[in-house]
Amino acid sequence: MKPRIAVLGCGYWGSNHIRTLKALGALHAVSDANGARAEGFASEQECLAIEPEALLKRDDVDAIVMALPPQFHAETAIRAVQAGKDVLVEKPVALTVADAERSVQAAKDNKRIFMVGHVLRFHPAFEKLKTLVDEGELGEVRYIHSHRLGLGKFHTENDALWDLAPHDLSMILAITGAEPVEVHGEGAATLDHLSDFAHLHMRFPGNLRGHLFASRLNPYRERRLTVVGTKAMAVFDDVEPWERKLAVYHHAVWQDSGHWAFTADEPSYVPVGQGMPLTRELEHFIQCIETRAEPRTDGEEAIRVLRVLTAGTVTHGLKVV
Repeated sequence: MKPRIAVLGCGYWGSNHIRTLKALGALHAVSDANGARAEGFASEQECLAIEPEALLKRDDVDAIVMALPPQFHAETAIRAVQAGKDVLVEKPVALTVADAERSVQAAKDNKRIFMVGHVLRFHPAFEKLKTLVDEGELGEVRYIHSHRLGLGKFHTENDALWDLAPHDLSMILAITGAEPVEVHGEGAATLDHLSDFAHLHMRFPGNLRGHLFASRLNPYRERRLTVVGTKAMAVFDDVEPWERKLAVYHHAVWQDSGHWAFTADEPSYVPVGQGMPLTRELEHFIQCIETRAEPRTDGEEAIRVLRVLTAGTVTHGLKVV
């Protein structure tokens, strides 16, 4: 039997978890503060609707996927693991590093699986990019930059940095294998008190540099991660079709008689297997529940990402400039 998983939070992203878990044969229940919303999903997906307070007490629920407003994640996750439930908590897992650490420690103390929803770590194109880096195909990585731009997804609690940047930070930290030793953040609030765009500048051990740009006030969509190495450069562009999502550029740069010269080649596109990242993420969560293996995106990763977010943040949102 597959683990019996409940989804707590039936909003936009929670609804994606609901439908995906149903397709995987692991959806047991749904729960939401809005009872009518939960009942609607329960009827549509032929599962149970359980009130949030009752959910943690149910013996027929093995694990909970939490897609709540982030200010509720930490306390709810702690209560869930203390009640014997494994958890997958959507990003960000908390609004402070201290709360994230309390959640992760509670999971360890109660021997529960704690996984964070950094879904792009399970994207086939990113997995292939990570393999190229690990195998030395790009040479020594010197610079990583990411752009996550679009219009919309405005929240009353999350600014652009905390809503959008965790995706890219999780990928950048996976590639570098280290936390930055220096972080500088800039942003601006143009609609209300929360920043609508954010720049993060990072310096890693070995003087590797990273830059992240996230915006929810942009007229076009951009989902691009670029890794610059000494042998080649690679671009993961999630807006492109599958056959063009991962490109490698074998540009060459050298000095000739005291002057810099370079050659620019056309990209070679790396084949990647197709697969929905959310499906692969939830398959991984189910496997971890069954085998008790540590998730790829575990609680320690969640804490590392929060440390970078916090380092690039002034008060609740980015410093308004």
